[in-house]
Amino acid sequence: MKVLLALLLVLLLLLQYRLWMAEDGVRQMWQLRATVAEQRAENAELRRRNEALEAEVEDLRQGQDALEERARSDLGMIREGEVFFQIVRDPSESGDEQD
Repeated sequence: MKVLLALLLVLLLLLQYRLWMAEDGVRQMWQLRATVAEQRAENAELRRRNEALEAEVEDLRQGQDALEERARSDLGMIREGEVFFQIVRDPSESGDEQD
């Protein structure tokens, strides 16, 4: 009976060792779960970015306001009859005036 108990105990210890220390054991499962969580977070961020881009594309397709705003901000375009003023600062001035 003691031999059988000792054999079962050794077998249990070997199985526990394999479960916790082997390459395909619990440690790898934890690493894979962490990797999956990181990938899900990245996918969620990319999904939000894609939704924002889709909304921007839809705005550009639907309305002239978004197109006009984009032309003004990105390309520096103005409407006919408008006057464009550009303020140029002297690079030698630091911006902090001392009295």
